[in-house]
Amino acid sequence: MTELKPKAGMKEWCGLVVIVLVTLLVAVDVSVLGFAIAPLSEDLSPSATQLLWIMDIYSFVLAGTLVTVGWLGDRVGRRKLLLIGAAMFGVASALAAFSTSPEMLIASRALLGLAASTLTPTSLALIRNMFHDTKERKTAIAAWGGTLTSGAAVGPVVGGLLLNNFWWGSVFLINIPVMVLVLILGPLLLPEYRDPNRGKLDLLSTVLSLAGIMALIYGFKELVINGYSRPAAISATVGGVLLVVFVIRQRTAADPMINVRLFRNGGFSGAVITNMMVAFALMGSSVLTNQYMQMVLGYSPLKASLWSLAPMPAIGVAVGLAPVLGRKIRPGKIIGGALLIIAAGFGILTQVKVDSSIAVVLVGVGLLAGGMVACKTLSAEIVVTSAPPEQAGSSVAVSETFTEFGIAMGFATLGSIGSAIYRHDMSDVRPAGVSGSALHALHNTIGGAADVAGHLSAGAGGKLITDSRDAFTHGMQVACTAGALLLALTAIVASLLLRKTPIEAALPGSMEAAQAQEGDYGLAYRSTPRTEGSPASVPRSSAAYR
Repeated sequence: MTELKPKAGMKEWCGLVVIVLVTLLVAVDVSVLGFAIAPLSEDLSPSATQLLWIMDIYSFVLAGTLVTVGWLGDRVGRRKLLLIGAAMFGVASALAAFSTSPEMLIASRALLGLAASTLTPTSLALIRNMFHDTKERKTAIAAWGGTLTSGAAVGPVVGGLLLNNFWWGSVFLINIPVMVLVLILGPLLLPEYRDPNRGKLDLLSTVLSLAGIMALIYGFKELVINGYSRPAAISATVGGVLLVVFVIRQRTAADPMINVRLFRNGGFSGAVITNMMVAFALMGSSVLTNQYMQMVLGYSPLKASLWSLAPMPAIGVAVGLAPVLGRKIRPGKIIGGALLIIAAGFGILTQVKVDSSIAVVLVGVGLLAGGMVACKTLSAEIVVTSAPPEQAGSSVAVSETFTEFGIAMGFATLGSIGSAIYRHDMSDVRPAGVSGSALHALHNTIGGAADVAGHLSAGAGGKLITDSRDAFTHGMQVACTAGALLLALTAIVASLLLRKTPIEAALPGSMEAAQAQEGDYGLAYRSTPRTEGSPASVPRSSAAYR
């Protein structure tokens, strides 16, 4: 007999608003810094290497600490860790805003990354604890996923508006009032949940995961963006070896930080891969389309960021439609279809030309955004219901770590493909009187070509601008072709992995059927004593976790 799940009340829905606020801030903070690079460079005078670390250290630390922090949330309490992270995020934001040196800003951004790693897995894991009814949980996760995607689009707009009126530190200060609100409302609206049966923190596993993930992402980005170099190759290799050792240790440790047996579940593996490739598509397409609007169409940064909000209706439709379809159609079919929609969005962008209407770009980006939100909504539901409630934080952390890999891959891979085509097409462009560093600059980036063109005569400068725009657009077309092919391939892989995942994976009994089909990954599920924050009306057997 199917057990009735307790319905969420007003407190839970108000608590969801707090979670959405936290998620929005983390998503905005990923992209808000872009517009501040020029003014902060003028103020702090960082070297080229320091500037790269200012941009990258946030994502490196975030990715490297997610696994450890997800385990800590399950152990010490998800609400407690979220509130600690919110306080840390506010303090780090103030330090970043008033940084007086590049080193101070790099350290502040690292602290922001650490704080952000406490917020994402705990927020989604808390949704699992707050919403036991499948329909309500799907709606809550749709709001969470939509916030992540829309926040990335809102970030540049917020940054542009602030920098039009205030100094560069204002892009960090906006975090503080929101986090103060979270610290006030969190204890009142969010439930606490912890697993008292978690063992001690495995320090060796912590070091292996942190060092392995950071070294692998750093090495991979350097290899793809700057080409082969011995330090980058060593970094990527060492990172890969450390992660292999980490996985081996998780299989043999008495108290593992993550349950690697979850990957025997085709649904969990498919959801994780989907999340990674959605992040790949988001970052890769953003890098290309933002530069196209500014450097080819000639839009100002603020105008380009405002146009980037045009796909918001598509996000709204996906947020509302995905949970409804998820109650009627198997998630493998919906996610496979949504990934094909993302591929179609890339396909539209392959048709963009130098003189194309902005409408062509917006149609492509709209398809990308709608498909991404649908994928994120359903894959997040699968991730949080693939493990018992006391392990939800760790399973979310694993998924979000792969998401960070996707972000790095999207920026590095599609950006590098576009750059390679640009350099090839521009290799024979040699304006009279231009040599040395100026020639190198115009051959490498469209921004460099625009700077050089400004110092040439009207005729020569105009021709250089035309050539550079043609080369960049060609590079964008080739990169988007690669994106379309990769997402189409992902659609096939995800559909196969998710083919046996039931429509209502969270209903009692349906996961047992899925386990019988998938094989023995039921080792991930154990009967456990009742934990703080679990409703008394739900029996604490393994079936109740689903």
